[in-house]
Amino acid sequence: REPVGREAGYWAGSPGAFYDESEHAWYLTYRIRRPRGMPPDRGGEVRIARSTDLVQWDDVLTIAKDRYNSASIERSSLHRDRNGRWCYFTSYVDPVDGRWCTAVLKAPSVAQLDPAKREVIFTAAPLGLEGVKDPWILEANGIYHLLLSIAVPTPKTSDGSHKSLDIFNTGECKSATGLAVSRDLDHWEWQGVVLAPGDTGWDKYCRRLNSVVPLGAGKSERSSGPAPPAKYLGFYDGIAGHHENYEEKCGLAVSTDLCHWQTISPGGPVFTSPHASTSLRYVDAKCANGKWHL
Repeated sequence: REPVGREAGYWAGSPGAFYDESEHAWYLTYRIRRPRGMPPDRGGEVRIARSTDLVQWDDVLTIAKDRYNSASIERSSLHRDRNGRWCYFTSYVDPVDGRWCTAVLKAPSVAQLDPAKREVIFTAAPLGLEGVKDPWILEANGIYHLLLSIAVPTPKTSDGSHKSLDIFNTGECKSATGLAVSRDLDHWEWQGVVLAPGDTGWDKYCRRLNSVVPLGAGKSERSSGPAPPAKYLGFYDGIAGHHENYEEKCGLAVSTDLCHWQTISPGGPVFTSPHASTSLRYVDAKCANGKWHL
């Protein structure tokens, strides 16, 4: 998938992948981004594509931000529950307060997912946060784990921090990772912050977990084994300050329980791009048919 423009600020990305074993098919959620001021402006639309061979991809759903009456849509994640229902988790700027929120769309088929029937599952204020976005799901040991990018308030935070409709781009918060858990994809329990930036380092402003690999699993995430993995490896986006927002690079973190994470890349990012700003973010790691896919 290519950007719709070639200048800075245009891109196609923010991926989320799901392999459906019943269809032997991959589904890819992604986002079309334009710079601010370019119609229909930033975060204009999200799409879902389907493939059976990882080569040919066909778009099966496109959703524009006006379906949410929102200034922007960001990363989304698709998952099929144990009863075959499709659940599409997405994030957008809440028109009520200008803060990022997270919602879910549910339907019998991907093509039937409808923003008009969305269920908002997390807004920022009740959690004591300034934004909740970028959902990503891992099913582990019968429990769904929902990773979320969260804006944590600081002494710099004020009501004016949301005038730009993206507090993450202001430097008036800290960008961390939060966790919620569920047994049915309907009822969620907020667990709090699980990975936060430190006071120093290349990632002192942002540590945003994007995906998680159960080490030693070597199976589909739905497969059950005799024992859970001893550790989980997480890919996360990091930056030193808001001036690098939209240009994050990839670090690695490790956990034994998905609730407590420690960076293992304090010296700098582990993965970068050879192009342009060298930014490489939103890595998604999935296992299917005995192979890991990044």
